[in-house]
Amino acid sequence: MMLLDRHLDLANLALTFVLTSVLAALWLPAWLSVGATIVSALAFNWLFVPPRGAFSIGLHQHALLLLAMAALSVIVALLVSRLRRQSLALQGAVARADQLRHWSETLRDAADPLVHMGDLQDALMVLTGKAVAALALKDQLPATDDRAAVVLTGTADADQLAGLWHCLRRNQSMGPGTASHRELPAWYLPMQGRGTSRGAAVIDDVDEDPPVLAHAQALCNQMGVALQRASAAREEVQVRERAQAQEVRNTLLAAIAHDYRTPLATIVGAASSLHEQSARLGAEQRARLASTVLQEASRLSRMTDNTLQLARLDAGALSLRCDWESAEELIGTVLRRARERAPRRSLRARLEPDLPLLWCDAILLSQLLDNLIDNALKYSPENAPVEVLVRHLGEHVMLAVRDRGPGIAPAWKERVFQVFQRGAEAADARASSLVQASRPGVGVGLAVCRSIALVHGGELRLRARGHGGCSFECLLPVKDAPAQPIDTESPP
Repeated sequence: MMLLDRHLDLANLALTFVLTSVLAALWLPAWLSVGATIVSALAFNWLFVPPRGAFSIGLHQHALLLLAMAALSVIVALLVSRLRRQSLALQGAVARADQLRHWSETLRDAADPLVHMGDLQDALMVLTGKAVAALALKDQLPATDDRAAVVLTGTADADQLAGLWHCLRRNQSMGPGTASHRELPAWYLPMQGRGTSRGAAVIDDVDEDPPVLAHAQALCNQMGVALQRASAAREEVQVRERAQAQEVRNTLLAAIAHDYRTPLATIVGAASSLHEQSARLGAEQRARLASTVLQEASRLSRMTDNTLQLARLDAGALSLRCDWESAEELIGTVLRRARERAPRRSLRARLEPDLPLLWCDAILLSQLLDNLIDNALKYSPENAPVEVLVRHLGEHVMLAVRDRGPGIAPAWKERVFQVFQRGAEAADARASSLVQASRPGVGVGLAVCRSIALVHGGELRLRARGHGGCSFECLLPVKDAPAQPIDTESPP
């Protein structure tokens, strides 16, 4: 303005002054901008307002000009400062809203929210710039403060730890700006769910700041809701498992009461006849009764073994005793036992040459094949053959039991492998009477077979045969057999 003094009059110099003060207000803090405006107005009066070189004002219009100029500059500085504060507040609100959204998405997709406790601590530290510690319940709230019942992140002294437990139990925030214990130097914020708290966080050395407090509480509340949701999901699973276990027990008892009654009655009747009328019976009648007792007892034994085996497999309490086994020996042993149980039935076996050794539990795999063969004999006509087929298919060996029975309806293709399901619908309507008439058993045999296949790393599937009947196919993975030792000794 001193350079422009010779070219501009006082009014134009005043406008230049206002322009510079507005530009200064865009960058300088409000107090500095107002102070600079007042000092500059005094300097303007000294340098440019007649009489120059003095603070006195010669004309009233000059005084009005000077006052209007200074007032306008101060008002502009204050307005710009207010807009700057509002802009910063808006930016902070947008950033906090984005943080809440991202935090909500993170917790929504988390299977276990406890693994994100460190993320909550980091978010609160970034928000406040203060030290943060937090604890969250692993499961239920203990009757007394128990360090093993919570997950603790950050460092908390004894007083802070006691405050965290107090905040957790009361489900109420504490500290500056809250409704409780405002004299505390820290914020204690509960992780609130619906009507309960699942944890608490402490933010040390804070002052009363309602917006920051509200945002910090919102972050904690989202963690609380996620923890409560995870806890509810765990409880739901436990309740469902208990209900399923109860249903299995009830169904098992009903099945035992129904399916065990007939063989037991047969055994009791045959044994009673042998005991009470042995002298009156001929040798052939005694042998027939003894055979009946043996067959029904064997049937009861297989039903009991299947039921107990299924319980062990489902509970994960069964340890496999695997070894290298020959498929030819396994099939031979299983067929020999099956022919003893059903000497009049036609049983065939087809095995490919050069089959690899199987890494399996021979007892369990024999039980699988026994169940499949018994199932095929049970659901196929007396004159229909049952075939056992063993093939090498790439990385698997397939053990299949095939029959020419009525088949299974497509709707039951997977349901037959469920416990206590016995394929009530045949694939062919004309075979319904056969299916209904040949349904003894508890209905766990195929469920046991699939569980045995799964624990061996394989699978059991059902395939309908082209000209009627079923093919139950067990696919077992092929593993590299150990090399056989080479005898290097020369013959004597």
